Amino acid sequence: MAARPSWQGYLRLSLVSCPVALYTATSRANDVSFNMLHKDTHNRIRMIPTDPDSGPVDRADIVKGYEIEKGRYVVLTQDEINNVKLETTRSLDIERFVDEADIDRLYWNAPYFLAPDGDMAVEAYTVIRSAMEASGKVALGRLAMHQRERVMALEPRGLGILAYTLRSDDEVRSADEAFEDIPDVKPDKKMVEIATKIIEQQEGEFDPAMFADRYEQALRALIAEKEEGHTIEAPEAPKDMEVSDLMEQLKRSLGDTGGARRKPASRAGAKAKRGATKSTRKKSA
Repeated sequence: MAARPSWQGYLRLSLVSCPVALYTATSRANDVSFNMLHKDTHNRIRMIPTDPDSGPVDRADIVKGYEIEKGRYVVLTQDEINNVKLETTRSLDIERFVDEADIDRLYWNAPYFLAPDGDMAVEAYTVIRSAMEASGKVALGRLAMHQRERVMALEPRGLGILAYTLRSDDEVRSADEAFEDIPDVKPDKKMVEIATKIIEQQEGEFDPAMFADRYEQALRALIAEKEEGHTIEAPEAPKDMEVSDLMEQLKRSLGDTGGARRKPASRAGAKAKRGATKSTRKKSA
């Protein structure tokens, strides 16, 4: 894999181990990003570290500090931080196997690809992956990465292993607290039946090509128009949704679907859309 690994170490299942590398499974490379420019010169703005008392500061004079109370810090050097090492800094030990359904969706975080690191690792890696596949379980382990120890959930994916970081318990807020102000009322049975039929009519297979970032596409179109020197007119603001009788809204929604199930976009259509997006990107580059 050509990408730079986010972590390198050893995958261990009891006494069996092999060198592995962890790669990010997603990319933000195609996101629209803006630079900060001076409004007249269009020169890039430089962010200069500044001390409120002494003025601009050289980066060599900047240290890291943890605030233990207002205005009072414990200062740590980078060497001191680097010396905080756990066993999981260099190894990902599988500690437990669980059912995927037992892991609340709130805890799933960022996806990675876990691949063998070198030809000598392939045999042990394949044995571990195949055993995981046969078990039908998700493997849990821990590794230290980016100055954090993370719980990792591992599952077979094709010839490799897909790894997810899991959020720690203190990172996840309580759903009961978030929804505590919602009154516990029973909805009208007839309304629920109509809403259920609307859902049935909109069922279909998941196709990620259907869910492109339309806001990003609009930004790219705006950039392309500006590059051509066209005058940009603000579109009409969307109208606020009218508040009306709920039963009437449900009935109209049921009729609006026409009774036909929504179908995912065809592969050919998805490719055409992607091609159009790439064309716009080249034009706006």
